[in-house]
Amino acid sequence: MKLTLLYFDDCPNWKVMDHHIRTLSSENPALEVERHLVDTAEEAEKARFRGSPSVLLDGVDPFADADAPVGLSCRVYDTPEGPAGSPTIEQLRAALSAR
Repeated sequence: MKLTLLYFDDCPNWKVMDHHIRTLSSENPALEVERHLVDTAEEAEKARFRGSPSVLLDGVDPFADADAPVGLSCRVYDTPEGPAGSPTIEQLRAALSAR
């Protein structure tokens, strides 16, 4: 499975997601991880970037809200602990398992 982390540097939340992804990739050696910096509005539109950080599993955003705007912004996720800048590692594991 291919996991792609989409992010932009002005939002620090991508570092939390990256830490979770590093943990997941150590647990799943077959997981192919790619990181992609989105740094222009045009690129955000082309990638359908819903904010930083975003994760794609085989090209699909498992946390996507179809009504969420596309652009260079920090993304907020619903987690069991409340709104956060990244899904929990458990939410990411569940998304991987569901694929």
